[in-house]
Amino acid sequence: MYTPVSSKAPFIWHGGDYNPEQWSSDVWQEDFRLMKKAGITAATVGVFSWVSLQPDEDTFTFEWLDEVIAGLHENGIKVVLATPTAAQPAWMSQKYPEVMRSDEYGIRKAHGRRVNYCPSSTVYRQFSAQIARKLAERYKDHPALILWHVSNEYGGTCMCETCAEHFREWLRARYGMLDELNARWWTRFWGHTYTDWSQIMPPLANGEVLTHGLNVDYMRFMTDTQLACFVNERDVLREITPDIPITTNMMGSYKPLNYRKWAKEVDVISWDSYPRPNQSVGEIAFAHDLNRGLKDGQPFLLLEQTPSSQNWQAVNALKRPGVLRRWSYLAVAHGADSVMYFQWRRGRGGCEKYHGAIIEHAGREDTRVFREVSQIGAELNRLGDAIVGARTPARIAVLLDWESWWALDEAVGPMRDKRYVPTVSKHYNALYNLHLPVDIVFPDSDFSQYDILIAPQYYMVKPGVAEKIEAMVASGGTFVTTHLSGMVDETDLACENGYPGPLQKVTGVWVEEIDALYEDQTNTIEMAHSEKSYTCGRLADIVRPQTAEVVATYGSDFYAGQPVVTRNVFGEGQAYYIGSDPEIAFLEYLYRSIADRYDLQPVLGVPQGVEVTLRQKENKGFLFILNHNDQQADVALPDGIYTDLLTGKQWSDTLTIDAGDVAIVTASD
Repeated sequence: MYTPVSSKAPFIWHGGDYNPEQWSSDVWQEDFRLMKKAGITAATVGVFSWVSLQPDEDTFTFEWLDEVIAGLHENGIKVVLATPTAAQPAWMSQKYPEVMRSDEYGIRKAHGRRVNYCPSSTVYRQFSAQIARKLAERYKDHPALILWHVSNEYGGTCMCETCAEHFREWLRARYGMLDELNARWWTRFWGHTYTDWSQIMPPLANGEVLTHGLNVDYMRFMTDTQLACFVNERDVLREITPDIPITTNMMGSYKPLNYRKWAKEVDVISWDSYPRPNQSVGEIAFAHDLNRGLKDGQPFLLLEQTPSSQNWQAVNALKRPGVLRRWSYLAVAHGADSVMYFQWRRGRGGCEKYHGAIIEHAGREDTRVFREVSQIGAELNRLGDAIVGARTPARIAVLLDWESWWALDEAVGPMRDKRYVPTVSKHYNALYNLHLPVDIVFPDSDFSQYDILIAPQYYMVKPGVAEKIEAMVASGGTFVTTHLSGMVDETDLACENGYPGPLQKVTGVWVEEIDALYEDQTNTIEMAHSEKSYTCGRLADIVRPQTAEVVATYGSDFYAGQPVVTRNVFGEGQAYYIGSDPEIAFLEYLYRSIADRYDLQPVLGVPQGVEVTLRQKENKGFLFILNHNDQQADVALPDGIYTDLLTGKQWSDTLTIDAGDVAIVTASD
């Protein structure tokens, strides 16, 4: 049962990061007034407040936070309370230098920045658990508290001697015997065999970086070690406040951390969405669906987005009028149960003083951004609890696997830039363009609930996953995979029976060779039973069908006329293999034809550039209609009368939606 919002806050939260420790108390009073005016209902406080709460090892100063939380509560604003452990105080780094992180050369860093602690440091973990306990004990009964936000944007890596020793212990637990590790890492290559556990070091930049089993295992270790830091604090908070949900903010498809493992340890997924201003809507939707998928379709919390511009990208364009509102509802349409921002008020100093905020340096409320945020606040107030917890039904799944991604990027060949996430996103976007709802799934997900499973560049296939795919296909499903799939096992050893390894049985093919194409080179996909032709590039598998039939062939090069796309009947279902990287038009054609087999249709028929997404709750459907065009559009509705929950307006037959506008409609009672 999904319960990210307690009975204290049964609505779509609206708010964001608030850093009152940067300001005097007279500014706090103005903040409270402006928050009420903007419809802010939740504020995240304490994220970087460690030294303000604990100025030295033996002193705690919570009085200022008492005043802030009391002020928020008096103004009807709920509190997302963060543990401040992403940035340890300077006194800690000075007195206990072992808490400092080491770089890729094993050299201790100086104090500064953030997330600059060693995740294996027992000193850091003792202090972080202590501050978590102090916060929980002080605020456990406060009526404003609705969520614990542990630390902030975990990430990076540490290669200090402490981590090295913990890594060796981690490896002993994983492999048992050193001979087993040597076999699984194939260390006889270049004579890199280890004869004692003490010889194993992290993949230092000036050391062993070409043993890929080591590299992938160190990323696994870093995921586990940083997750242990989260669990260390979480368990303290859960002991004292068992009824308050606990999360930490993630960063979408952030490569260094396997968020699927983290999903099992948080009560609700939350994430920070910072797309490029010119990013396609489908790519943004993919990131939201990824986060919804982390806990198997449960709604998530959007904890950060900029209300105007960022400051850390190469070009930091403003969000044009209406974009903040539309992208906020895009998140809600794809599963968010909150709309929150970084940041409430711009700081006057530091590296984020030019990062967008609801209140800019001028401190004024007569700004475009403040008006847009206030409009969203008023609309969310009107929505109430109508869609909180609503789910998104889907019968198509796209598979993403962090560990396969790590291994694929470590591979030296057949080309350097494998583009794993862009490739997964490309397949997702073909379905998005067809207006077909999609779940993002993972190797440990339940595939049986889907009609179609797509696994682009599924490089590392772990034991048991191929069997799950076979069962799904045998019972009538369709599986699609591509080049760079089924090439290695879970320790990055190449499959002995060639490619696509354990996927050969279901796909009915094997790959003899892999050709890599330069950026200016392309080939074509020539359909076997029609005159259709599509462009492909980057990689070209020379595919040998065993039991599969040929769907399309290459149009040029020495493998012209040889298979590029195949289809294999397997039990009651079928499996496709795509041997190259096709243009998206081919994927749209293929996925439309496969969807027709299962009578999968868009939620509504809509014009190009208009998105319709369905969320369901207690047998009631909510249609999110987003017009991403710069002109008005008409959307045909099913029979009945529909109410727009944002405006109260009723529609029947046809809904007319203005350029850039949003509607959330449901059948009228």
